[in-house]
Amino acid sequence: MLYQELAIPTHYVPGRVSEIYRVPYLTRSIDAKAWAKKFHIQPALLDTLKIGLLIIDAQNTFCLSDSELFVSGRSGNGAIDDNRRLCEFIYRNLGLFTRIIATMDTHLGFQIFHPGFWIDKENRNPDPMTIIALDDIESGRWRVNTEMALGFENKSGCDLTEYALHYVSKLASGKKFPLIIWPYHAMLGGIGHALVSSVEEAIFFHSVARNSQTAFEMKGSNPFTENYSVLRPEVTCDEMGIPFAGLDTGIVSRLMNFDRLIIAGQAKSHCVSWTVSDILREIRQRDPLLARRVYLLDDCSSPVVVPGIDFTEQTEATWQGFSEAGMHRVLSTDPIYKWPEFI
Repeated sequence: MLYQELAIPTHYVPGRVSEIYRVPYLTRSIDAKAWAKKFHIQPALLDTLKIGLLIIDAQNTFCLSDSELFVSGRSGNGAIDDNRRLCEFIYRNLGLFTRIIATMDTHLGFQIFHPGFWIDKENRNPDPMTIIALDDIESGRWRVNTEMALGFENKSGCDLTEYALHYVSKLASGKKFPLIIWPYHAMLGGIGHALVSSVEEAIFFHSVARNSQTAFEMKGSNPFTENYSVLRPEVTCDEMGIPFAGLDTGIVSRLMNFDRLIIAGQAKSHCVSWTVSDILREIRQRDPLLARRVYLLDDCSSPVVVPGIDFTEQTEATWQGFSEAGMHRVLSTDPIYKWPEFI
């Protein structure tokens, strides 16, 4: 396979990665077609080596410094620097990716991890970053807001309380993150839900230049469970053992069909790590050697670091485990031909 690292188009401005702006789609589509012609970029349909780029939750809500859940990392500028490197990586290797898949965290007002789902004895909602444990519910410190109506027609207040007890128990027994009350974020229809403008522009440019439809995967709108991984939610059955969610076999099939899979996005400690963990689980059920097809962009993803909570070291241990399983930790700034076993 011949490899050609491309120039970065002049429309890309690194300083705008931290801005929200309207992508000029028609102009950019004309530019992309001209770019493909100039650099002899073939349609993705002709690829013999199928290479996928999975971008996890590169949304404003996680990636802008004044957003609800900005992923700062220890540097304080984490997601912004990550997206700058990601955009440049996409443009430099535009002719390489067969398809780009972008996941999008997608939430509504009343979900089990949002403040409005819960109240205390004074009918006050919990503050963001509150952890609700089993004894908090059993003691009545936090209880389900039974005034929630639309969207919960099939569950009474009693049912919701029983489910809440079940939910936090399942998280604990499954060694998952505890129930954390997140700020309202990635709200469907809001600006925080949208992809970072520079990333969206790069993805659109790629789709036109390579005649490859971008795949968008929504996750997280089920009110009864968090959904860190794009492959499956945290909890899949209710308190009666009745399944209400499960493995997304469609995206599993798409990801497993790539000859090489590159992964980037936010946050490294949460949605990226849980997604990679699920991918690794699926790989092990097929052939553990397939892990060598996966490449993790170490410099295009940052962990959650907020006052009093720093997931950096925990995340490093998790990613070291991915490496030991056969996945490759690589840098976007290194030429791809130097990546192990890639081309």
